[in-house]
Order: sequence, then structure tokens, then C-alpha cells
Amino acid sequence: MGVPRKTITIVLAFFAIYVIWGSTYLLNKIAVSELSPFFLASVRFLSAGAIIFSIAKFMKMNLSITRKQLINAIISSFLFLVYGNGVFVWALKYVDSGFGALIAATQPLFVLLLMKLIDGKKMQTNAIIGVVLGIVGMYVLVSQKTFVTQEGTLLGIFMILTCVLSWSYGSIFVSNANLPANYFVSTAYQMISAGLMLIILSFSLNESWVSPISWSTPVKWSMLLLIVFGSVVAFTAFNYLLKVVSTEKVSTSAYVNPVVAIFMGWYILDEIISVQTFIAAIILLTGVYFITTKRKIRIRPFGR
Repeated sequence: MGVPRKTITIVLAFFAIYVIWGSTYLLNKIAVSELSPFFLASVRFLSAGAIIFSIAKFMKMNLSITRKQLINAIISSFLFLVYGNGVFVWALKYVDSGFGALIAATQPLFVLLLMKLIDGKKMQTNAIIGVVLGIVGMYVLVSQKTFVTQEGTLLGIFMILTCVLSWSYGSIFVSNANLPANYFVSTAYQMISAGLMLIILSFSLNESWVSPISWSTPVKWSMLLLIVFGSVVAFTAFNYLLKVVSTEKVSTSAYVNPVVAIFMGWYILDEIISVQTFIAAIILLTGVYFITTKRKIRIRPFGR
């Protein structure tokens, strides 16, 4: 007997959220080397939103949305995509892609702390251990003299941390917000909303808009992969997995993405992996493990 089709689909979906999402840090780093960050993000999300809308219409999904749902979609798109992703891409001008991915891996820590502040939920022992490890890991990561002495690195680190905070609050907001029932359609509205806001932001900051004809071949490929695979394929795979496997298994992408990002940054962009970064990665990811273990928190993965 052959391997069941569902098993193959699950394996491919995990490959998408592990490898594809892990590679988006590298792809954004390549693209932002030539393109203005908010212009880059606007093109990505408008294109992905248009593709998702087209697929939804072709599959005859209900595309209607109420005024309240539209407002919530705009708010969530700002928290996730405009600030959470757009500013993150901007920060990659000053921070290595693997380094940024490690900081992004602290998202479950931020979600846990926000839930404590907002809802007053009591922390379990394993969660407290995870928070402590996360704080120690972050200190080990950002205290490296080789990074501190580089111009703009501290600013980049600080801005990425604010992006993680924005994305984390967005995860909590969406869990209670009134949005279109179909997650695919809801995502399309969020991406289109974010794309429009990013265009306004890009224009307000007088960013240079470069025609795709003028983009270098690496940037063209990076943008294509970000739009089709990073935004459409991987996100669809993520939603599929949430329906067929446990949330805990899906959350393992938080451990794998930084490893993929660090390896690809080292292999393709010659980014340096110091011993201190390696130690920080182990501490951080161990902390994330403690936080997510035995806790059914539905968290949208960060920074893709």
C-alpha cells in the first residue's frame, strides 16, 4: 500500500511552515538590499492579497464583509503586516537575517506576558522557566560586542523587538475579534488593507519606487517567492495544519524557522554565526519550548 494522500499533504504542509517561512528572513534581506522596505512590503501584500481574492472567487467563497469586520481586518493588518512585518523588513537593513529570526522566536514569550498583563492569567511553572530563559537568551544574544559596535544595529534590534510586541498583541486581538468566518478570505482583506496602508506610508516617507523591470534577478526571484510561497502557500499550509494536527505540533515552527534562517543566511549571504549566537539560540529556543509546552495558545507565527 502507498502512503495515504493526507499524510503526504501534512508532510508538505510542515515543509512549507518550516522551510518556506524560515527562508522568508533571507528573502526579505535580499530584497531590502535594493528596494525601500515599505515599498517592498506593499508590493508583496497587495500582490498576495489579489492572488488570494482571485482563488477565493474562483472557489466561489463568500467574499462579503461587514463594517465591523472590515475595521477589525484593518486593525489586525496594521499590527501584523504594516508594523509587525513592514518595520521588521526595514530593520533587516541593520541586522542579519538569522539574528532577526532568533529575536522573532521570542514571540511566545511576549504573548504570554501580554496575556498576563491583559487578562491577569496565572503563569504555570514551565512558563515562568521559559520566560527566564528567554530573557537570559536575549541578553546573551544582544550583548555581543561585534554587534553593538556596528552602526544601526542597536536601533535595528530595538525596532524588531517592537515588531514582535506588535505581532504578539495582534495574535491576542485576532483571537477575540469579529472577522470573516473564512480564514482565507479574512487573510485576503488583511493583506489588501496592509498593502494600501504601506503604500501611503512609503509615499509619506518619500521612498523611491523602483519598477520591477529595474530589479536585479535575485530581487525578482526573492519577491516572487515571498508573494507566492511565503504569503500564499505557507499561510494556507499553516491554516490547514491547524485543522488536522494539534496546535502544539504546528507551533514547532517557532523552533525550526530560526535554525533555517541562520543556516541560509550563513550559506547564501555569508552571515557570521558566532559561538555566543549559537549559545543564545539554544537558550532562547529552550525557553520557547517551555513556554509552548502544555499550553494551548493559538499564535500566528511571526514576521513572515
